[in-house]
Amino acid sequence: MSILDLITLLIFLAAVFTLINITVLKLPSTIGLMAIALMMSVVILILGYAFPAVTRGAEHIIEEFDFKEVLLGVMLNFLLFAGALSVNLKKLLEERLPVLVLAVGGTLMSTFIVGYLVYTIFPLLGVEIEFIYCLLFGALISPTDPIAVLSLTKKFGLSQNLEIKIAGESLFNDGVGVVVFLTILNIAMSTHGGAEAAHGAHGGGEVTAASVAILFGQEVIGGVLMGALFGFLGFRLLDFIDNDHVELEVLVTLTLVMVGGRLAELIHVSAPLAMVVMGLFIGNEGRDEKLANATGEYVFKFWHLLDEALNAILFILVGLEMIVIAGTFTPNSILVGAVGIVIVLTARFIGVAVPVKIMSIFRSFEPKTISILTWGGLRGGISVALALSLSDFDWIQPAVFETILFATYCCVVFSILVQGLTMKSLLK
Repeated sequence: MSILDLITLLIFLAAVFTLINITVLKLPSTIGLMAIALMMSVVILILGYAFPAVTRGAEHIIEEFDFKEVLLGVMLNFLLFAGALSVNLKKLLEERLPVLVLAVGGTLMSTFIVGYLVYTIFPLLGVEIEFIYCLLFGALISPTDPIAVLSLTKKFGLSQNLEIKIAGESLFNDGVGVVVFLTILNIAMSTHGGAEAAHGAHGGGEVTAASVAILFGQEVIGGVLMGALFGFLGFRLLDFIDNDHVELEVLVTLTLVMVGGRLAELIHVSAPLAMVVMGLFIGNEGRDEKLANATGEYVFKFWHLLDEALNAILFILVGLEMIVIAGTFTPNSILVGAVGIVIVLTARFIGVAVPVKIMSIFRSFEPKTISILTWGGLRGGISVALALSLSDFDWIQPAVFETILFATYCCVVFSILVQGLTMKSLLK
């Protein structure tokens, strides 16, 4: 299939699935679209037993999409920028300490807790995985997915302070999580991969504590600084245009995202963090009236539409990815997936509870903050894409890759369908 055929198929599925969700299921968009895509995947797999060509054809089409490249290389920058545009900057600055501590400290804590628990418990299930690979799984599954989280928090009527904690943490810990993943991948590559260069990470060579700190600092601090620079320049340019040419304003924001994302990749800084910071600079929520009017309403309508369309396509792709991942299924897989879900939720709870309890000494938190942050920490397409990216490295044993991929997919599906569907009941 050509690129145009693939895009046409995706947009067609997005339109049909959205219509079914609106008229029949009436679920939140993210949950409904993914549920329909999962049901379609199951039907295709069942048909495949009688007509193997059906499953083979579906697998071929899904593999042609190259999910990890489509999400990490194309969609993620647009989605994060669009998400950050609607965040209230004033409220975010008021909650900057909890957001920063949860996004950095909570993500790191969760990464190592997941890694240790997987390394300790999975062998009891007959699955032996080296500790460095357990940490890779911890790094890719620990950050909450801002795309999934932001699409749900707006519908639940949370207090502004709690909503901004959840939204801010998910936006920033996504970028931090990708950097942690690339850092651990670089360490694993140096010990197992020889001279092979990690995709998206810096090349091999000896890995020391200093080099890890430099890599982490360069990606995080560099991404934030680059986002601030592009955001400031973009905001001044939009202020100069002053809503006289709305089409030019849209083109400016598109250019910022596309050029900024490409430049971040070339100079090895975190593109996700750059997109978030850039979106916060250009957004108008929480600003005074003069600054808020610099970015025209048309820009926000355009990015809202793009955000909704890309969200629909993303979660359809996540659901359809089951057709490919089903090939890694073994009789022990369900148990491994279930234990993985419990481990990830346990690590999330500790990664939230410890920072919140410490910060509660000198600042107040809303009641049940820990419960809501724990259960509301949805995982999504980013985790699946990072897990799929491990297939690029032939020094990762196929059995290890398949275990990580299946456990990741189980955690993502559980978080979107079960946690997402029960979040409203939890809040009540």
